[in-house]
Amino acid sequence: MPHTVEWKVRLHLFEEEGSTKARVVLDTGTTVLTGHGTAHRNPVDADVPEIGDELAAGRALHDLGRQLVEVAERDIEHAGAPATGRRARPETGWPL
Repeated sequence: MPHTVEWKVRLHLFEEEGSTKARVVLDTGTTVLTGHGTAHRNPVDADVPEIGDELAAGRALHDLGRQLVEVAERDIEHAGAPATGRRARPETGWPL
């Protein structure tokens, strides 16, 4: 059974004095989730705003992804399926 939907995503970046903050807002039409991320430039490093943007945006998207998985797991449990055991599995990737 085909299923097509459109979700809207907005990414906002704010830079000030060596810090970049990102906020990503996902609107599914029924749910709105917001992810946040921050990047701080070491004062001895060159000022390259694109790097701060990339790090902060990536961290905000990671936060949003984590929230989406949590919502899906709750929906699965509410649908009567057994818990996925996600919390028992180790995280992968680099720490934030």
